[in-house]
Amino acid sequence: MSTIQYKADQKTVQEILNFYEKDQLNLEPGFQRSSVWNERDRDKLIDSILRNYPLPSIFLYRRYEDGNLVYDVIDGKQRIESILMFTGEKRGGRFWTKSRLPDLEHLDWIDWNTIKRKKLQYLITGYHLQVIEVTGELADIIDLFVRINSTGKALTGAEKRHARYYRSGFLKKASQLANRYENYFRSTKILSSGQISRMKHVELMCELMVAAHTQDVTNKKAALDRVMDSDSIRGRDLDKASQATVASLNRIKQLFPKLRQTRFRQLSDFYTLAVLIQKFERERMILTDRKRNKLAWDILAAFSAGVDRVRMHQKRAENIEPNQALYRDYLLTVLEATDEINQRRKREQLLRGLLEPLFHKKDAARLFSIEQRRILWNTTTNPKCVVCRRNLTWDDFTIDHIDPWSKGGRTDLDNAALMCHQHNSAKGNRRNKWAA
Repeated sequence: MSTIQYKADQKTVQEILNFYEKDQLNLEPGFQRSSVWNERDRDKLIDSILRNYPLPSIFLYRRYEDGNLVYDVIDGKQRIESILMFTGEKRGGRFWTKSRLPDLEHLDWIDWNTIKRKKLQYLITGYHLQVIEVTGELADIIDLFVRINSTGKALTGAEKRHARYYRSGFLKKASQLANRYENYFRSTKILSSGQISRMKHVELMCELMVAAHTQDVTNKKAALDRVMDSDSIRGRDLDKASQATVASLNRIKQLFPKLRQTRFRQLSDFYTLAVLIQKFERERMILTDRKRNKLAWDILAAFSAGVDRVRMHQKRAENIEPNQALYRDYLLTVLEATDEINQRRKREQLLRGLLEPLFHKKDAARLFSIEQRRILWNTTTNPKCVVCRRNLTWDDFTIDHIDPWSKGGRTDLDNAALMCHQHNSAKGNRRNKWAA
């Protein structure tokens, strides 16, 4: 049973300004969304106030913090924020409005200073806002917020999740990483500034972190709601998922620096590519060879063009050629139910078939075994470091990969060389040029 209670009232704009000045008005409660109004929206609001037009009610959550009265804004943030910006109470974002003041015969562009010079600020500060004060349990307040904001500029799925789960450690981490990659998403055209303002970058990061944790693609909405509702990815699992997500995004930036030129900058395509790169990293694929990386880019760009060409044929109701079947199969996965798990799996399988053959895998064994160490030592006459030629003993020798393990070198005796600790450490992942 809901514990919500409410009371309808009126408050002047001046009262709202006073609350803000005294830190009693919280525009950014955890469940609130980011600003979505543009300057034109704000301009029209101020014009409506100057004309004394009635406005929709503002909803405020009345609560107490350390004994002080605080109002969290449930609905009406954009309106209150616009008033604060216009009057200069909120720094940054001052704007003009096109309206008609009482002493003017025609519309004109005016700002707050113009109104004050004419001593007409009461037209705004004396305006009565319809206010509904709400009290109740936070869970019910959040549900009310979601319901109210399901019309007009409705909440996106990401904003609804943020409202319901903003205290989730998983969501906080996703938000942190999303902000870190915000410029990349914007510059690559994966997400527009408008989408980012609606928290789509946070939603994408959540999806990639879930995929890193489950090690597979997932159904978009069901997976995210399930994870955040239970807060099941936390602690060490959360750290691992975050690290894998960061590694894959950095790898994509390195592998495909011109991604914005292809269809893989589109959200559904990018998600598939990012999850596949996560899997390649986990499968110890070698993704650092410049020649192979260049070939991977060429193939990805050509495949993107092929899919776009088939899409163009479909729009013109033209038949496709037999050699375009692969492109058609991929295209079908993004035209309908694109975020369903089956479609995402098909898309990934097709993309894997293109890219996987290009890359070698690292040897499953990173270190030489004790048996390999004994064989190499006992079959080497007068063991010396291949670099400095210093005599080695059983207690101080190391075995080096002639072709570095990180670049595909095998952990077997044909790729092994004796080396002292100092020179093995200094060599890094370069090829051992001193070995025979």
